[in-house]
Amino acid sequence: MGNTSLASGALIENKESEADGIGALDGIVGFHIRLAHGAVYRHFNETFADLGLTQKQVSILWLVADQPEIAQIEVGQRLQMDRATTMTIVNRLQERGYLRRERSERDGRKQALFLTDEGKSVLEQAKSCIASHEAWLKSRFTEQEIEKLVEMLARIHD
Repeated sequence: MGNTSLASGALIENKESEADGIGALDGIVGFHIRLAHGAVYRHFNETFADLGLTQKQVSILWLVADQPEIAQIEVGQRLQMDRATTMTIVNRLQERGYLRRERSERDGRKQALFLTDEGKSVLEQAKSCIASHEAWLKSRFTEQEIEKLVEMLARIHD
């Protein structure tokens, strides 16, 4: 049953609230961001089910591939993750044989990260999954809308 209000002594149905079923939540931007995030996250997980990788794991593999010898602490900073989370994910990727750590030649206090051959192989598979996932996501928008969406989302996370 939709929202009702008393106006001029008569009950009036709020047709908009009845149609979408969420009432006043429809005007909350954060609510729509949460719903969109949930949909994107579910599709990502479906797309990556066979690889058994999370978004953060793929992001780390990709960043390390693009910047061999990157310090573990720098990975966390660039991906906006705390040190504990970064270390846990790097440990997991190392246990799976996708990454290796070495003492940085540039700064002996830091751990440098490198992809293993297996890590390179799984990243190539992940990139194929990402292409599929991105195509699904981008199919909902025009090129101009995608550009604007990325710009607007960056205002939130930067």
